Amino acid sequence: LVGSEMCIRDRHYTVRGRWGKLSHNMQLDQLDPSMWQLLQAENRRQQDTLTLIPSENHTSSAVLRALSSVLSDKYAEGYPGKRYYPGNEIADQVETLTRDRAKAAFKVPYVNVQPYSGSPANLAIYSAVLEPGQTIMGLNLLDGGHLTHGWKFSMTSKFWHSLPYHMTADGRIDLDEVRRLAKEHKPGIIICGGTAIPRAIPFKEFAEIADEVGAYLLADISHIAGLIVGEQHQSPVDFAHLVMTTTHKTLRGPRGAMIMVTEKGLAKNAELGEKIDKAIIPGLQGGPHLNTIAGIGVALHEAMQTEFKAYAQQIVENAKTLAQELQAQGFKLISGGTDNHLILMDLSYTGIGRGTFLDPALEQIGLCANRNTIPNDPSSPFYPSGLRLGTPAATTRGLKAPEMKQIADWITQTASHIKDWQLPEDKTARLALIKDFKARLKTDSWYTGLNSEVKQFCQRFPIPGLET
Repeated sequence: LVGSEMCIRDRHYTVRGRWGKLSHNMQLDQLDPSMWQLLQAENRRQQDTLTLIPSENHTSSAVLRALSSVLSDKYAEGYPGKRYYPGNEIADQVETLTRDRAKAAFKVPYVNVQPYSGSPANLAIYSAVLEPGQTIMGLNLLDGGHLTHGWKFSMTSKFWHSLPYHMTADGRIDLDEVRRLAKEHKPGIIICGGTAIPRAIPFKEFAEIADEVGAYLLADISHIAGLIVGEQHQSPVDFAHLVMTTTHKTLRGPRGAMIMVTEKGLAKNAELGEKIDKAIIPGLQGGPHLNTIAGIGVALHEAMQTEFKAYAQQIVENAKTLAQELQAQGFKLISGGTDNHLILMDLSYTGIGRGTFLDPALEQIGLCANRNTIPNDPSSPFYPSGLRLGTPAATTRGLKAPEMKQIADWITQTASHIKDWQLPEDKTARLALIKDFKARLKTDSWYTGLNSEVKQFCQRFPIPGLET
């Protein structure tokens, strides 16, 4: 620093200058009390509430340790053995170890662990195997697909021609429609997987259709990766050419992603791995986040332990129990239940847009689920008629069948309490009513009692890895 004085005192580096006194080894609570207080508040929020969002989970203290490690400081643009910066001998070993663990966990010959998240990972895959303007086929977003599977407002539908397929009335993937569209339009890639699919994904049937029309098959297993490693869901590796997964959700790692090429993929295109690598860098990304890659490596190590299989099994058992209890309480579920970690409640029979009300009402008592569209939703995506629930995070905290029954009871009580709030047809009236509804949440003493119950309940099941 210009005009500054560097001192060494008790092995702490102290900088004095126009910025005042700053200890390099100062603890966060001393250095930045405002940020520290926010982090502590989030810690308390997570401990005092129950996460039922199927795309969220709680990582272990070991994963958190890797994320906050010295690897955060290292730039490692390129790949192991082919970096653009010096000092990457250890970084190469970290990335190689994580790659090898992913290959072993998913039984694939090739993995790229550098994608920052699932969205750029999917974009990289399309860039690697398609020319601009070619056709992609993915599940319609409002039926449970993902933005990057070709939704009309996503860049994936601007760079490529998107041809979505849909769910049937009973909440199953319409394979007849998939086959008909594929034969007629000859897509370059077909994507199976999504964000709100409560039933097992039929990889074999998708593969038959993709092979018939010469398309690549991409299995997006972001939601079910942990269930696959835990042997609670069929793996797509024998059927798909490419597999993409995020690394949180059921895999219980940090926020990142991986792209895998299968033996079938290499048989279709021997250069597929190289194409993926080039699509990531220099195509779409720069330096990888080594701390995230290390965290992914730790999470994969955890996922290959015997206990993780029991964890994955409990996730599914909890979801099935919760689904059964909700149905017993009179709720309607898309597809009539679940095969995995995810439940999609259809609330449309009680009025349109009901997820808009139940979501914040549940949050007020300490249950965090998320409003979601349902297939053929009578409302709009802004005011969806469904509620999406999941059990990965709750299972991490140690909840089992008896606790699922309690959760179903709280949901039932809350839904009953707000039953008279109905979404108007007029858009202006909607905004006013929802504003009024959210204001009432803060003043209605009814929520206070249940919130206290949920908080006491959560104290019995502290989040592993977080400060209590």
